[in-house]
Amino acid sequence: MQAAVYYGSEPRLVIEDIPRPAPRRGEVLLRVSACGVCHTDLHVLRSEVAFPTPAVLGHEVSGVVAELGPDVDGVAVGDEVVCSFIMPCGDCRHCVRGMEDLCEKFFAYNRLKGALYDGESRLTAADGSPLAMYSMGGLAEYCVVPATDVFRVPDGVALNQVSILGCSTFTALGALRTAELGVGARIAVVAAGGVGSSIVQLAAAAGAAQIIAVDLGAEKLSAVAELGATHTVDAATEDVVARVRELTDGHGVDIAFEALGNAATFGTALDILDDGGRAVVVGIAPAGSTGAVDLARLVRRKLEIRGSYGAKARTDMPALLRLVAAGSVAPQELITRRYPLAQADEAYQALARGEIVGRAIIEMG
Repeated sequence: MQAAVYYGSEPRLVIEDIPRPAPRRGEVLLRVSACGVCHTDLHVLRSEVAFPTPAVLGHEVSGVVAELGPDVDGVAVGDEVVCSFIMPCGDCRHCVRGMEDLCEKFFAYNRLKGALYDGESRLTAADGSPLAMYSMGGLAEYCVVPATDVFRVPDGVALNQVSILGCSTFTALGALRTAELGVGARIAVVAAGGVGSSIVQLAAAAGAAQIIAVDLGAEKLSAVAELGATHTVDAATEDVVARVRELTDGHGVDIAFEALGNAATFGTALDILDDGGRAVVVGIAPAGSTGAVDLARLVRRKLEIRGSYGAKARTDMPALLRLVAAGSVAPQELITRRYPLAQADEAYQALARGEIVGRAIIEMG
């Protein structure tokens, strides 16, 4: 099969023929339909997030079940499915208490070692040497996924349109749950890229009264307005804090989502909060990044800062799929570019240059 391989010496993907992987006990082999082009992969390509190399990236996939490993129930060969980037083991101390977004095995084996939960990758190069897997290693024609992370796509929902549910929308839903978003809330989304756009769309569906999107440039802001933002603020030309306070009767927002992973946007998220407000930090920053906090204001105005990495796969992915089937969430509206696997490197270079509005996907054909 073909796969996009990252070697670590430079931020490039190389298309190569590698052996098709095989699922082991409790695992599923997918023929990949589409894989999202995500900023988190870009952090790995830029060496901002440590990860073993050589590796196959891609963690936002939809596909068709091609083969079942032993002891797999609930899905069948031929089923159309989608997966989340957090692949819960189901039996660690966090998973058993319903905190799958903190799955110990996922972080210890996959994020640190590029492996699945027996400590081995399912991918090898043509010479038999191992290739690390970032989540399931979805930038390939086939990938292996734990059965705990495979969810049937409802009838009538296009398979290639739901791949971005696995990270972009999944991360956004986790952020809304972390924020404890209530009906009628005033919120701001600082950085309206793929995840930020998904937060806007989900917040609109959840009944937020005011959704203020903050970003640079009219093109991004126009696109996010179509997804449900009630107001937009162009940080390139406007005083963000002054404008947000103007839009909120001088008070600020109840919840500010920071979706970039940057010290400056983190500061903006705090500055635009109303008294008692919550800042939810979603963006992945380079390791070691820090942000400044006015401790006096934090205490006196009873502000909260919460981190959110993702949602809970086995409860939240089925919920997302029901929302898509009902038409309440439309992931296809976020997809603005489509690339074949042969152009995977071109897609990530375009992402690095800031050219992609919304989300791009790699389609396997």
